[in-house]
Amino acid sequence: MTTSQTTLTVSPDQAPESEPILADEAQKIKRRSVSGAMSFLLRTMVIQGIGFVAQVIISAYFIPADYAVYSFVIQIIGLLTFFSDIGFAAALVQKKTEPDLREYRTAFTVQQFLSWLIVVVTLVLAASGVINQQLGSNGIWLLVALAISFPLASLKTISSIMLERKLEFSKLAMPQIFEQLVFQGILIGLALNGYGVMSYTYAILARSIVGVVIMWYLQPWKLGFAFDKTALKDLLNFGAKFQLNDFLARIKDQLFTIFLRFFMTENEFGYMQWAKGWSLYPYNLTVQNVLAVTFPTFSRLQGHPELLRKAIEKTLFFITLAIFPLLVGMCIFIWPVTQVIGKYGKWEPAIFSFVLFTLSIMGAAISTPMTNTLNALGKINDSLKLMIVWTILTWVLTPLGLRLYGFNGVAIAGFIISLTSVLPIFMLKKYITINITEQIWRQALASALMAVIGVVGLKIWSSSLQMMLLGMVVVGASYFAALGLIGFQKVKTEILSLKN
Repeated sequence: MTTSQTTLTVSPDQAPESEPILADEAQKIKRRSVSGAMSFLLRTMVIQGIGFVAQVIISAYFIPADYAVYSFVIQIIGLLTFFSDIGFAAALVQKKTEPDLREYRTAFTVQQFLSWLIVVVTLVLAASGVINQQLGSNGIWLLVALAISFPLASLKTISSIMLERKLEFSKLAMPQIFEQLVFQGILIGLALNGYGVMSYTYAILARSIVGVVIMWYLQPWKLGFAFDKTALKDLLNFGAKFQLNDFLARIKDQLFTIFLRFFMTENEFGYMQWAKGWSLYPYNLTVQNVLAVTFPTFSRLQGHPELLRKAIEKTLFFITLAIFPLLVGMCIFIWPVTQVIGKYGKWEPAIFSFVLFTLSIMGAAISTPMTNTLNALGKINDSLKLMIVWTILTWVLTPLGLRLYGFNGVAIAGFIISLTSVLPIFMLKKYITINITEQIWRQALASALMAVIGVVGLKIWSSSLQMMLLGMVVVGASYFAALGLIGFQKVKTEILSLKN
């Protein structure tokens, strides 16, 4: 449908500055995206693997109260993160023409100002005593350390944007690997020596410094300060809407979690955050890593709808291929883990919340790539509408669930809200015709069979550590066997298409 002489437009409201993408250039983007994505994903699997091992150890040695303090601080910092960017990074990545040095320096200048403003706000908040009861002295130090990491992180932003625009995803993962090694190494070492929450404080500061050094080594740029009103206006044109979307997301997540802390005991908050944090591991391993690749890639493919359609469908196929069995496996084996590993018995009250949070991720695994694509196409208004709906549902249903079912009500409300994940699909289909069912039904059916086998043998898997490990092998093998029977040719075709 598309030739080297024809440029097809996806959205009628694209800016006139949009540059046509010729077929040979589109193929170049495809090659760089696929090779970069595979390299990036392999590296980030290493990162997630390191984090997984660290959390296994931390969960054994930290009590629910430690998780409560750390999670509460993370929510405060997550809320303040909104004010550190105002959408400049997304605007520079999504921009259809190459940003110039004036735009980069303007974005950097504004970010530096905002990040230091966050440090000042944090110090005032810590000195006011408003949150001392929830955090304690160690929590306050952790809050300050995270605030200081903002100005350091802003030193990496422009370099990171440049790498994203060049689709050099493999380089983007390198700073993260070094950061993760330093962070988790220090965290584990101090936790084993009884430092508790303070372990996070030292680990965060070390991670921030290492990340800046590595990123600047990989992608230096002509650092400087500038404040160009024209450049600022251009960046805000996209960034403001993008940031409003982000602001609603933070109201829905960080601010609401802070609100919940005042209506839950320390242990209840710790159980809830532990369950939610662990449930997100498959999401972070698959969806989040893929989105880091797809947003700049889809932004570059705005002029090639057919190639964009194929990219979206492949994204859905490979995400669900990996995440569906991971989520099902976690739901099955969380109970055996608490029964056969003594130090995990304290987390048994969080199992119900864990299962519901984990099942909720299935919907997010499909809806998030759709929303991400809307943003890449510049359809911020559509994704903004979705975020408004989800924010309202969160603030209405979660307090009701908390009142009726205690801390488990948070997970119940989250599961109900996840059922609205079909909405982004309908919105995206206004611009791109995609076949969702064809990309996910095989994985869903194989995962369902896997769940049946896992539940039938649950008592066996819970009898000993050896039987639990055997159960993991058996249940995992059942997924691959089922997928081989119903989807071997599809999997083979998709893998070969990446290779080609």
